[in-house]
Amino acid sequence: MNEPIIIVGAGLSGLRTASLLVSQGIECKVLEARGRIGGRVLSESVVDRPELGKFDLGPTWFWPQHEPVISHLVKELELQTFVQHTEGAILFEQSQHQPVQRRRLPERAVERSDRLAGGVQSLIDAIAATLPDGTIELETRVTAIRMDERETISLETLQADRRQESMRAEAVILALPPRIVARHIIFSPALPVKLTDSLLDKPTWMAGQAKAVAIYDRPFWRENDLSGQVMSWAGPLQEIHDASPETGCGALFGFFGMPATMRQKLGEEKIHKLVVDQLVRLFGPSAEKPISLLYKDWSSDADTAVADDSTPLINFPDYGRPESAHAWDKRVIFAGTETSPAHGGHLEGALRSAERAYNEIITLYK
Repeated sequence: MNEPIIIVGAGLSGLRTASLLVSQGIECKVLEARGRIGGRVLSESVVDRPELGKFDLGPTWFWPQHEPVISHLVKELELQTFVQHTEGAILFEQSQHQPVQRRRLPERAVERSDRLAGGVQSLIDAIAATLPDGTIELETRVTAIRMDERETISLETLQADRRQESMRAEAVILALPPRIVARHIIFSPALPVKLTDSLLDKPTWMAGQAKAVAIYDRPFWRENDLSGQVMSWAGPLQEIHDASPETGCGALFGFFGMPATMRQKLGEEKIHKLVVDQLVRLFGPSAEKPISLLYKDWSSDADTAVADDSTPLINFPDYGRPESAHAWDKRVIFAGTETSPAHGGHLEGALRSAERAYNEIITLYK
């Protein structure tokens, strides 16, 4: 192998693929357009209050009884986990003008899920720590991938300072949302129409969504025997859960029911007020003054979403491996949670796609 394997995307699947390749002595580089690693994994701290911990604005938990790959990896990396809090009553909000309904589900009706101490970013950081220094290049956007008549592959990149560079690769692993690949990377020779259509037909998980996390000095709702879980038809949040760390402060997170276009029209300040107003309706005056309100609209993230993703998903997409790349077959490999036939959209799917991409490289080049 004369050139390195180039992995485009430093999210969970891209980093895990790199870690697996490095473990076998295979040289690789990870190129990331953002100025950070993690992709759709985003765990943030409160400004000036880092002692409160990190809160997930992307994926939050996994299901150990159904997701063996992530469960095994978390144990291998010796990461600390705790069980997501679900004890207590659930609230249902039909409208802003009707009383909030309170119901207690039967015991064990809510399936156990686990969270990572320090947020899902702790998993990202632990995987990245297995890579040699210099493996990851941030703020390096891949704009084109070319293969000449001698089947030499080269990538054109754009740096943060607008400088253009070119690099060669033995093979390319695209660990990006398929729609980002189809819309933002030029291929020469062009990808087959059937493959491009297959990429565009895979909605990006979370891309139409936004998430808010309200942080308090304690999880006061538990004192009223509430789980923190809410289903609302009044909004703006349609689904709310307890996001508190294992100990210490309290937090509630929610997903929005309103479309991306409406969120963007309202603006972040108005969104914050609507969220707090809803939390007060549901949980009372104690919810009125959070220590902080974190907010991430993934539909406004150009490295995650394209215009086709602006509508939140209603049904779970039929994910899976894209159609064959024909002329690019065996030289361009697709990874990422949207390419996993099982658990697509989840952290488990991202890791399974990484294992598949790794095995394809091993089969072809070892």
